[in-house]
Amino acid sequence: MKNFFSNFFGRNNDPKSIVSFDVIDSIYTSLYNEENRLEIKLKGIYDTVSVNLYSFPNSFNNEDAQNEIKKAGLKNAYEVLNELYKKLNIGAISEEDIQAELEYDYIHIQFYTEPPTPEMKKHLKHVLHNFAIFFCCTNSLETNDFRILYNNSYFLDYTRGILDTEYIDINDPKNDVQKIGFKEFERVLQGICQYLNIAIPENVNLPSDENLLPEEVELTQETFEEFIKLVSRGNVDEKLLQKQSKKLLKNFKKESKEYHEIVENHWSFFESIYCWNSDWKFDPEDAEYFISEMIDEDLNFEYPEETYSHDLFPYIQSALEKRNLELMTYDTHGDNYLFFVANKNDVNRILELSELTKIEINQL
Repeated sequence: MKNFFSNFFGRNNDPKSIVSFDVIDSIYTSLYNEENRLEIKLKGIYDTVSVNLYSFPNSFNNEDAQNEIKKAGLKNAYEVLNELYKKLNIGAISEEDIQAELEYDYIHIQFYTEPPTPEMKKHLKHVLHNFAIFFCCTNSLETNDFRILYNNSYFLDYTRGILDTEYIDINDPKNDVQKIGFKEFERVLQGICQYLNIAIPENVNLPSDENLLPEEVELTQETFEEFIKLVSRGNVDEKLLQKQSKKLLKNFKKESKEYHEIVENHWSFFESIYCWNSDWKFDPEDAEYFISEMIDEDLNFEYPEETYSHDLFPYIQSALEKRNLELMTYDTHGDNYLFFVANKNDVNRILELSELTKIEINQL
């Protein structure tokens, strides 16, 4: 049940924006009446978008959550909610309503974006965004409004995580991370509506003109052939191309759940093309030597003294960009890199095929 208390701001319902009460309420209704937890794959977004309908106090009626609440110095879930309402300038829940054990729903949406700055890209591959949407009323006795809390941290301790969120105005980002996150949030809402078959009002300015849900694609040997040609920049023997594409397709269809089997199959493929298997620590001289080997020409790049490993990536990429090339890596999920060089014009297609084939490729 979507209970609420008064908010002391103006109503948050721009009819032309997708971040409006009408759209948010439609999403809430679908989550409440159907499935309240979703994992959605959307075009252009790493991993999945997580959409959860939670409630106070029910979602916190478990041992872990109760321990987190005590650790935060609070007595119960209602006290947590009142702390959040303070941030949102929403009236506190009364003792009478607490005793009546009323429920208060909210929507928690999580997704990733790329880091917004070159400096952040040195240290992070993706940035997590959390949007917690709380309902309220403005000049009404019925729910007709909402407020959003946000942060870009991992909720390892969920209670602490949500207590550390801050109230945001979606139209007033405070930094580069918020700027990219708030903009992508609009696309995410559109994608959620498309996934749930929610009709978006015609007067809303859509952030995207396309269907954000990935099309169903049947993988064939030709799919893997295209992938191999792109990551090898065409430097692959036809016989090897046929052999590896058949093998990768066969292993994909087996849907192995064992991580070591998946990695073994992928490593076998990468060993057959020009790549560089490096420890996570490497010197600039190593980078120059091995990348020169991969592109079959001398590569020299300028870098500050005492610069090593991932801190070298911007300087490497700058040098490769002059040749319309980009350094990429297979995600080993370990403490090493498996580098290869791609044509810059092929990078987006490589990333698309990576998602389809489940061969995890990352930009650097």
